[in-house]
Amino acid sequence: MVKTEVRPAQPRTTVQITLPDKRTFEGPVGTTVETFLKAAYPEPKTPLIAALVNGRLRELTYALKRDGDVEPIDLSHSDGVRIYRRSLSFLMMAAARRVLPHVEIFVDHSLPFGGYFCEVRNREPLTPAELEAIAAEMQRMVDADIPIARTSIPLEEALRIFQSRNELDKVQLFQGRERNKKDYLQWYVLDEYQDYFHGYMVPSTGYLRYFGLLPWEDGFILQFPRRHQPKELQPVQRNPQLLSVFRDYGRWLRLLGTESVGELNAIIARNELRTTILVSEALHEQRIADIARQIWERRKDVRVVLVAGPSSSGKTTFAKRLGVQLLAHGLRPFALELDSYFVNRENTPRDENGEYDFEALEAVDIELFNANLQALLRGDAVQLPHFNFFTGQREPGRTVQLRTDHIVIVEGIHGLNPKLVFALPPETLYRVYVSALTQLNLDRHNRVPTTDSRLIRRITRDARTRGYSAADTIARWESVRRGEKRHIFPYQENADVMFNSALVYELSVLKPLAEPLLLQVERDSRQWVEAKRLLTFLQWFLPVETTQVPENSLLREFIGGSSLEEFHWD
Repeated sequence: MVKTEVRPAQPRTTVQITLPDKRTFEGPVGTTVETFLKAAYPEPKTPLIAALVNGRLRELTYALKRDGDVEPIDLSHSDGVRIYRRSLSFLMMAAARRVLPHVEIFVDHSLPFGGYFCEVRNREPLTPAELEAIAAEMQRMVDADIPIARTSIPLEEALRIFQSRNELDKVQLFQGRERNKKDYLQWYVLDEYQDYFHGYMVPSTGYLRYFGLLPWEDGFILQFPRRHQPKELQPVQRNPQLLSVFRDYGRWLRLLGTESVGELNAIIARNELRTTILVSEALHEQRIADIARQIWERRKDVRVVLVAGPSSSGKTTFAKRLGVQLLAHGLRPFALELDSYFVNRENTPRDENGEYDFEALEAVDIELFNANLQALLRGDAVQLPHFNFFTGQREPGRTVQLRTDHIVIVEGIHGLNPKLVFALPPETLYRVYVSALTQLNLDRHNRVPTTDSRLIRRITRDARTRGYSAADTIARWESVRRGEKRHIFPYQENADVMFNSALVYELSVLKPLAEPLLLQVERDSRQWVEAKRLLTFLQWFLPVETTQVPENSLLREFIGGSSLEEFHWD
């Protein structure tokens, strides 16, 4: 009998990566993504921030133990932007702690030109000289290229640190983790400063070269680049109406005692959410009634109300609730659907990729729209068009005739664009901008992006009303966002009034509806990275039953069961 010697397999000593352009690089097992990408892209046009490794988002410090496909994520990518802004906030906190050790800084909300509005709450606002000192320390740390280390820390120790720094919002947030029996925390350390931030970071401060600190109102702005110009800071713009909306919502949150997710979860755990819901809904109704009153006071001139806003902002329900309030003031609302005025499919403009651009103003027959609008306001009988979305053709619709006490409500993304209604005098128009501008943050340093709230709303609604999967909605979201930036946001300050459709409790209601949809996203798909990020984010919220939501709530537009579905406009 011949004996065969069996030798143990030798462990691999190298790993190989394959880039999107099919180039391959090899290095020792444990080589970081950062090392590989620096070799592959010694002078990148746009700063590299992270990478997809075999379809999973990874920090640049991720050490490779097996071969994989690696796709760089730079500052023009949504994930790259999120990581950059989060890391920059961490840098600002570390620098501020060195310059002004006892100042408590809160990251409040985002600004359209690329920045976070921040404020100090335990003393007077920072002076220009103090801001300059913090900015100088940030620059020193950037020049020194100090590592940003990620580690684990026992939850009990983290709570002690938060308590010693008077960061009670973080204590309250993470006490929920104790209930879930998670006894550790992913923790970031920069120089002598350590903190929790929700999400990934860049490897070191040298990546954070583009920033600014500017005094702003009673706080200051942390400036950062936008995706379309990742190496430049955008000019500061004054958005007085937007700022006013955020101030109002901040007052609402303080009134409700829910300025952070930890506070909201505590209210839910005590079974006291009903009061929060009723007050939140009452504040919405109060605001809508106030808008209706403003329209009634201008009733001799205003004949058309234009309602515009980004996707999933709740425009449809807002318009109906406004219609109810107008009826209460003795005005008869009539809904004129802008979608009925789409041009025939073959005449639809195309975008830079050759795809139909249904969100362009040119996709609407504005000549016919204005002609019909003028005739309706004269009291003529008008045959309205109807757009057949299956055939892509416009067809004859119903014939209507308005009375003198009618007021036309037009809902659509172009409502704030002055080119939409060119045939009527400006004084006959009243423009409303609707958006979900949440300020309910995880804690003082970790924001809840307004776009995430809208995306979760849309995922829930699309599954219920259109049969779309979460993957379908996520795949379309980037295109939707491009259309908003092009056709909606530039005109938001044209509004006569802004309505904030955010509800402080909504993510707790949406959580049990959205999570199963997100879990159905294929893990090897491009959409899984976004689905996983949203799932991780939703874990912070305690769930709430939909039965607690009033039937006329704006949230019902997304979860179903709205009593306003039966509201008759005319």
